[in-house]
Order: sequence, then structure tokens, then C-alpha cells
Amino acid sequence: MSEHKIELYPSRQFKQQARAALADGELRHSLRGAMDFLMAKRLSAFDDPAELDALRALGEAIRQRCLSRLPDLLEQLEARLSANGVQVHWAETADEANRIIHGLVEARSGRLMVKGKSMVSEEIELNHYLEARGVAAVESDMGEYIVQLAGEKPTHIIMPAIHKTKADIARLFHDKLPDTPYTEDVDELIQIGRGALRRHYLDADVGLSGVNFAVAETGTLCLVENEGNGRMCTTVPDLHIAITGIEKVVEKLADVPPLYSLLTRSAIGQPITTYFNMISGPRRAGEKDGPREVHLVLLDNGRSQAYADAQLRKTLQCIRCGACMNHCPVYARIGGHAYGTTYPGPIGEIISPHLLGLENTRDLPTASSLCGACGEVCPVKIPIPEMLMRLREESQRPADEAVSHPLRGQGAAASAAERLAWKGWRQVHASPRLYRWFGWGATRLRKLALGGQLGWTQNHAPLTPAPKTLHELVREREARRGGGERP
Repeated sequence: MSEHKIELYPSRQFKQQARAALADGELRHSLRGAMDFLMAKRLSAFDDPAELDALRALGEAIRQRCLSRLPDLLEQLEARLSANGVQVHWAETADEANRIIHGLVEARSGRLMVKGKSMVSEEIELNHYLEARGVAAVESDMGEYIVQLAGEKPTHIIMPAIHKTKADIARLFHDKLPDTPYTEDVDELIQIGRGALRRHYLDADVGLSGVNFAVAETGTLCLVENEGNGRMCTTVPDLHIAITGIEKVVEKLADVPPLYSLLTRSAIGQPITTYFNMISGPRRAGEKDGPREVHLVLLDNGRSQAYADAQLRKTLQCIRCGACMNHCPVYARIGGHAYGTTYPGPIGEIISPHLLGLENTRDLPTASSLCGACGEVCPVKIPIPEMLMRLREESQRPADEAVSHPLRGQGAAASAAERLAWKGWRQVHASPRLYRWFGWGATRLRKLALGGQLGWTQNHAPLTPAPKTLHELVREREARRGGGERP
């Protein structure tokens, strides 16, 4: 278990948080506009359906091939990176990753870390861990910087501050940044943010980044970005620490271009990002810039649980584009904070149970209409609805039932009363005599039906038995026919 508990928006309170989000009209209006824009951008980026189908099939094949060889590729990646001068660290849990990173910073007496975009660092709550130990961690991605100033977590994995309006950001900068005038001009706001961040790059002892693709063949860390902050974080400070989940490894450098094309077009409708960084080692003799040390932290944190199960392994195909969120009718109405997890939306619903356990995420697999939009737009063809159904099953499975690959928190949503009710239902429907008796009694006692019927009446009218059973209606019809009445 984690030794620090931040949990600004705990996933165990999903239902309460979802209700609060639904009541926020301004939030719903902002999200609807943003999601419509992003869906249109993606559609325009893939104007050839045949190319899209072929590219998705290729992306799926690459991810499945790499995952099928994951243990070997991770060892190959470590060997190649080590040969390139990069030091590799393995972390089984979030706390272990935090300790490793803090140890590297402490060894240099570091007090300031400037960070590029890294959802894995959000996952382990690195900023809070370091802050508690006297190290300031400043986000340099503009969206991440905005939510950090606001004391919030990101609401989207690609656009962390998508829930905020320009007026929100104007007030935030005016209140939090000294001598900053109030302005709602977007260009001016961007320049204000950049100006506030510029000094941090020069003063930082450590730079930290995420990793989009880690190439085992060459020992190369690939970073995708638009703002240039990632390049600054990984080149200006003398120490660069990269952190990524173990699933991000790919076998060959040739695997990267198809995945890169899928990522950028699926995420924000761009054919290519402004920056694509490839890091294969620290500064070498004779080079005038770059970090003097490069470290990579490879994090498990529940991923091996998903990997162990042949069906759930498909969860790890994700390339973190966010397309499933942009097309999800649930996410579009409640936003990311309601989920209470680092990864919200459909992908969060299937990966968070592995990271946090079903006991903490039991409501997330049911936070879906199963419309299938997420699976249809996933660039690497993750069958998300199928994964959701499987996780619903595992959350209802008795905790003591022996299975080949048990999930942490198995049976978290199960209840003895529900199991008893389904056992009774099965017995009634397996016996014709019991079924007829039950139908007869239900129709005669229909006025006693409860108005509140557990979860059903949260979104539906109460179920009330009909005045007559189907068998009775059929017998009456046959009797009328026998009397000469036309059907």
C-alpha cells in the first residue's frame, strides 16, 4: 500500500462525484463543445476509411506482437540503454518508483524538478511525494501547469485543463502569478504562462519526462509533444529522469512511425506534432548540451496483473491518445475528475482496476452505456466494451472463488443478497411449476410492488407486474378463437 494518500478525487466516490458534475451546467457546456471539436478534428484527420482500417490493423498487430514478447523486449531495452549510458531502474509499485526518483534527486542535493508531461508521474503522485520531502516539482506542459496552479489533477490525458474556460485561466494567472494583469486574450495567457516557466528550466536541478515509445532494438526513448517544454526538460538540466509503464516498449524503430501517426491523428487531429524527441543516452564527449546523466524508471504498478490474463492483456495495447474519452457519452457529461483516477474515461475504466484494485474502482466498469464508440475509435483496436464486461464479472465473482488469474479486489461489488436473489431467479425459471406459481402470485399481488427497486429506479420507472401472465393472455385468446372470434 502507498505510504502517502493524496487522492484529491477518490475513485470510491465516483457516483457522488458524477452527480455533482452532472449538476454543473457550465462544465457540461464546456465539455460538450470540446468533445465535438475533437471528434471533428479526428474525423478530418482520417479522411480515407481504407487507410484508417489498414493503419488500425497494423497498429493492433504491432502492439500485440510487442506485448507477446514483453519480458524479452524489456531485457533487451535495458541492455541497449545500459550500453548507451542510460541507467535503468525497475519499480514494482508506485512507492518504489517514488523512492527511486527521490533518491536520484537527493544524491544531487536537488531542490527543483521541472517536468515534461508524464501521466505515469501523475499515477504515482510524484509531485506530492517530492513536495513532502522538500523538493519542488513544477509542471511545464501548459495544461499541466494550469491544473497544478489550481491545485487540481488533470481531467484528460492529452488536454489536462480542457474543463477550464479562458476566463478561469485568466483569473487563475491573475491570482497566482505576481504582477499579472487580468486578460482573457488566449495568446497573452500563453505568453504569461511561458514567461513564468522560462526561469524554471535554468534553475532546475532535475528534468523529468514521460515516454511515448521505448525502442528495444536501439535503446531509444521517444517523446511526442507540441510545446517544446519536453525538449527543454530533457536537455537543459544535468540530470534527466524518464519514467514509463512497462507496456510502452516496442520491438523495432520501424514500429514507431505507424503508432506515431495513429497517436497524433487520434488525439488532436494533427498529422504530426511539432516536436518528436529521440533520446538514446546522456551528453557525450565533445557535445555542448544535453544532460550528463539519463535514468529510466520502468514501472509495473499492476500492469503485470493485466499482462498475465490473455484477454485483459489487450488493455496494455493503449498508446494514450484519449480518443475513447473524446467519443464517450459518459465522459462528455461528467468530465475526468468524477472518475477519481489518473486515467479517466473508457481507458481508465479498464486500466484503473489493475492499478488500484477492484475494491477501489468497482463502480468504474459500470460507468459505461456499452455503446461501443470507444472500441470503434481506438487506434489500436482495444475491445474496450469486452474488457468492461469482463471486469464487471470479476467484480461480482465471489472473493473466495479460485480462478487461474485472480484480480486484486475480486468480488468487490458482490453481495450475499444479490447472489441469493439470482439463485432464487434461477430456480424459479428452471422449474415450469415454480414459474407458473410465481407468475400467478406476481400478477395478483402487483399492487404491492416496491416503488424503489435498488439500482433500477435510479434511471428507470419501477417495474410493475402485468395484470395477467402471458400464459393467461394466450389462453384467453385461444378461447376467443374457439368461440368463432377472428384473431
